[in-house]
Order: sequence, then structure tokens, then C-alpha cells
Amino acid sequence: MAPSALHFGAGNIGRGFIGALLSDSGYHVTFADVMDKLINALNEHKGYTITILDVAPEEPTKDIKNVSGVMSNNPTELTKAIVDAEIITTAVGPNVLRIIARSLAAGIVERRKAGKTYLNIIACENMTGGSRHLGDEIAKHIADSEDKAYFEEYVGFPNCAVDRIVPPFDPGATGNVLSVGVEAFYEWIVEEPAFKGPRPHIEGMKLTDNLVAYVQRKLFTLNCGHATTAYLGYLKGYATVDESLKDSEIEKIVHDAMVESGQALCKKHGFDFEEHKKYIEKIMNRFRNPYIKDDVARVGREPLRKLGPADRLVGPTKMAVEYGLPHANLIKGIAACLMYDNPEDKQSVEVQTAIREKGLAHVCEDVLGFAPDSTETKLVLQDYEELKASSAKH
Repeated sequence: MAPSALHFGAGNIGRGFIGALLSDSGYHVTFADVMDKLINALNEHKGYTITILDVAPEEPTKDIKNVSGVMSNNPTELTKAIVDAEIITTAVGPNVLRIIARSLAAGIVERRKAGKTYLNIIACENMTGGSRHLGDEIAKHIADSEDKAYFEEYVGFPNCAVDRIVPPFDPGATGNVLSVGVEAFYEWIVEEPAFKGPRPHIEGMKLTDNLVAYVQRKLFTLNCGHATTAYLGYLKGYATVDESLKDSEIEKIVHDAMVESGQALCKKHGFDFEEHKKYIEKIMNRFRNPYIKDDVARVGREPLRKLGPADRLVGPTKMAVEYGLPHANLIKGIAACLMYDNPEDKQSVEVQTAIREKGLAHVCEDVLGFAPDSTETKLVLQDYEELKASSAKH
């Protein structure tokens, strides 16, 4: 009988990345989600097809099997899945972790009662310290002293860095809404010392004892460049990331922003800069992939989160400032994000409302963490006005 894995989030990333690796490694993967359409399809088809998008779309596909689904709002079924699981992963978005924490706490309590031992829960989100954050949220819902002792001894929360572009995908004539398209490249690096009990063997999972460096490398390079492309592209009316990068002005800003963040990363973590430049070129080629039609609004969604002081735009800027390194193009990315006005994105509306009501300088202080009289605030305001004038022409 196959070991059980539970994955929260049956969306494209869950199915096309982490869930697929778990299935390939011999696990029966149960997906938990609130979308009944996806859960019903998982229980009906018990599998789906992944298409590799680095080449023509009719090219290589891969069948993922031995999967099922459970509704996240069905406490009985979800608790059973938590009790049965040998590993739990998530791809739900950072803001949802606190929501699933209560259910995980209830399941962990039942695991103790059932005599289960080690369990590792890995939050595969684009955030620093995601798993540990989830662990802290779960701990809030565990009150009994015996349950707390069990939780501390047997449940591990290894942080990780994840990297794979999984854009929206049309399943076409397959009739299976679960079919998903992905790029061939992926990276899943997990913090080895944080595991409790035996380390699981999962194809494609790399263990490290220096995760912070890899998390920041990915967040401050790929996610930084991706977001910068999306916001600049959106302002010029482009629909996708690859289309945006055909604009030489955008391409140069994005590339130079990643070089700036790279110089700071190499200074902080000791990465070899020549190797890091190759990493940047690989990322640029991934962004240019014409078969991955990655919508700029999808990449740019939730700008408030992306403007966080330690996130993909402000984080590398502050690191560059700390080491006295260039950061002009990183600032342009921040300004473009502040210009991102999408009425269908709740966080975009919040940012635009704050700018109108409180002023851009206040937002730089309140959201970005830049002092009002800092050089960085002045540069953001300057670039913002230049982008505003430029976008008025498009």
C-alpha cells in the first residue's frame, strides 16, 4: 500500500509541481481544497496530465496517477487525511496558512490519540519562513499540555524554497479540468535540520542546511524579476510576461534589477557572482519562453504583499542599500508596483486608495518601511512620476 501524502491546494501549482513530485515518489496524494469542481474531478479521474511547455504544446506530457481529493471544509474527511498522512505540503498562498492552521491542529491532536508519530509539514509558498509561520499558527490552536508536548516532539516544519512557473492552462479536448501545463525547470530546496524523524525520499526535493540563502536567492532574483516584468508590462498594456520582455526598455530594467539584487545577494551569502549571472540569464530565458503565456495580472496580483519590507521588491533594495550597492532599477520595480492599478485586484485597490488618501510618501513609509526623508523614498517618488507621465502616453 502506497504511503499517504496530503497537499493543501489543488490549483495549478499544487497539481503541476509539489503534488506531481509526491506522486512520482510513490505517494498516494490527497489534495485538500475548497473548490468542489477540482475535488470532484480528482475523485472521478484519479489522475491528470501534465504538459511540458518549454517546447511546442503538443510535445511531452506526463501522467500523474494515484491521487484523490477532499474538501477542506469537511472536517471529518480532512482530519482522517491528516491522521493518515506521512507528509503534508501546501501551495495555498501565504495569506491562507492561518486559515488552514485550525484544521491542521485538530488533525494533529487526533494523530496523537491514534498513536501516530513523526509528521513533517512543508509550506511551499513564496515567502521566507513559511513552514515555521504555519507551525506558529497551528500552535495557537493546541491548548492541552499533552497535545502541546506531542506537537513539539513529533511535528516538524522544514522551511523551503520553491521555483516553477505554472501558468494558466487550457486543457483543450481532454475534458479533464485537472490537466496542467508547466515549464520543465523546477527547484524544491528544503531545510534538512528542521525535519522530525526520518527524512522522506522525494524525487526532486533537495535538502540543505543553509536554506535562507537559497530562499532569498530565488525570492530576490526570480520573483523580483517576474514581478518587475509584470508591473512594467501592465503599465504599457502588454498581456503576458514574454510579450513584455520583447520591449527592450522593460528587458533592460528587469535584467539590471536582477543584477543589482544579485550583487547584494553575493555580498551577503557568498554566492559566486559569475555563477549568479548565469542564474540570471537562465531566468531571463525562462521568462522569454513563448509557450508559457503567463498573464501579467496573475504575476502581479496581491501587490501589497509583494511590497512587503522583506519581500521580492523592497527586500533586495534594502539589502543593496545596506551594502552601499546600486539599486536604481530595483527602485523602478517598486515604483511600477505602486502604479499597478487593477480594479479586479483587492490589494491593488487598497494600495491605490492609500496613495490617494494619504499620499505616496506615507505609503513608502507605512508599507515599504522607507523613512520619509530617505534617498529611497525620494527615488521612488521620482520614478513614480516618470512612469505616470510615460503611461499617460500609452
